Amino acid sequence: MKTTVIGVGLIGGSMAIDLRKTGIATEIVGVELNPVNARKAVSLGLVDRIENEGTAISSADLVILSIPVNALSQLLPSVLDAVKKKAIVIDTGSTKRMICRSVSHHDKRGQFIASHPIAGTENSGPEAAFEGLFRGKTNIVCEQDRSSMEALKAAEQIFTELGMSTIFMEAEEHDRHVAYVSHLSHVSSFLLGQTVLDIERDEKNIFALAGSGFASTVRLAKSSPDMWAPIFEQNAEYLSQALLEYIMHLQKFQYYLMKRDGKELHRIMKDANRIREILSGIEYKQIKQVEEK
Repeated sequence: MKTTVIGVGLIGGSMAIDLRKTGIATEIVGVELNPVNARKAVSLGLVDRIENEGTAISSADLVILSIPVNALSQLLPSVLDAVKKKAIVIDTGSTKRMICRSVSHHDKRGQFIASHPIAGTENSGPEAAFEGLFRGKTNIVCEQDRSSMEALKAAEQIFTELGMSTIFMEAEEHDRHVAYVSHLSHVSSFLLGQTVLDIERDEKNIFALAGSGFASTVRLAKSSPDMWAPIFEQNAEYLSQALLEYIMHLQKFQYYLMKRDGKELHRIMKDANRIREILSGIEYKQIKQVEEK
């Protein structure tokens, strides 16, 4: 299957590695606007060569779109215009409503699979790509009824070969959920990092006190703003609601802190500890899925 990867960074590059290893992709062509990343993608063997957008899309059996969501919404209609009959187009965007709307009335809508692999790291660029990124992860497909049965079946097989389990939901439901479990955590990390940086300007030794807890909490603050600013913008409605609720919990915690009410502070943290059981259950399920495959 001739595969074109548009945006050969962490997600696109990692997908290229695994598609080649599984034998799904017999030839991989990259489309990359950044010339430095384009050269790296070829030198690292992520793609066989870089081609111009038009040639790469029109000759592909499979097109993977792994670019920022604002660019994705703009590019997707022309990609569907250019692909040949029965070619499959899969996106990896972290928002879905605006992307799906951009091709809602397109004649080739059935060839498009609106997907979101829940996988990634804080790193970006071709050098961040690695084998097995998607193994044991969950993939979300939105508007499955708008994709043709043939395209959906082929895409599901690809996701399975990459090691992912696929669930289905509507685009609006997807964006509402990821606002809480993904986008909010990134905002929190960015702003915690900013808060500490502001303090550090006056207190030069603060980073000498930073331990592993701080490092793990602000890890996501190293993520690419080029990728995350468009995500926040496209999901502003649901992310804003998530932030309001988060701020409410912060204010409640501050209230009891100022009252020196250790009992209530303990209760809040004890209640939050329940997340451990939920996450442990998810991790166990993912491990079992990998073992069964």
